[in-house]
Amino acid sequence: MNEEVKKGSEAAQEFIKGLWRENPVFVAVLGMCPALAVTNSAINALAMGLATVFVLVSSSLLVSLLRNAIPKQVRITAYIVIIATFVTVVDFMLAAFSPTIHKALGAFIALIVVNCLILGRQEAFASKNKPGLAILDALGMGAGFTFALLCIGIIREVLGSGSLFDISLFGPTFEPWVVMILPPGGFFALGFLLLFFNWYIAKKKKANA
Repeated sequence: MNEEVKKGSEAAQEFIKGLWRENPVFVAVLGMCPALAVTNSAINALAMGLATVFVLVSSSLLVSLLRNAIPKQVRITAYIVIIATFVTVVDFMLAAFSPTIHKALGAFIALIVVNCLILGRQEAFASKNKPGLAILDALGMGAGFTFALLCIGIIREVLGSGSLFDISLFGPTFEPWVVMILPPGGFFALGFLLLFFNWYIAKKKKANA
């Protein structure tokens, strides 16, 4: 019984760490390209986040299953081929089912292949652990990445367009902050969130000291 509880706790920690303690954007500061480029609206941020989750989970599962079969000398090349395969799947699916979002995300879908978050999880975790833990790690990291993109996207869309998921919030009298949907707006939103995130962590550490 204690062994089952220990395994359950370990599995939960592998999932939760990506959401908060090791958040890819707010802690590791990875995946900055999509975090700044496609978050001018919440729907674009959500779509990119979910696409990344699919690629991360699928590639982590396959890398974990093949971890003993992939030669160490070509492991990075093998990981990139696996990741690129699932990115191609996502690209075709978005083009078929949501052409508008596919057009809005543009080249940044293909750039998921070189997202250091995904390649890093294959090298650091999936290639060294069983499929169950690899999936939990990927889900946690993917959820944390999606959460970060959504936070940035919501701030930018609300302030820059006065809407959320294309639903008007403030009516015709609202004067949007146009800068927020432009490239500098991504830096402003990310900087504010990094400041808040680090302030909260420092405050929590001080309270527990």
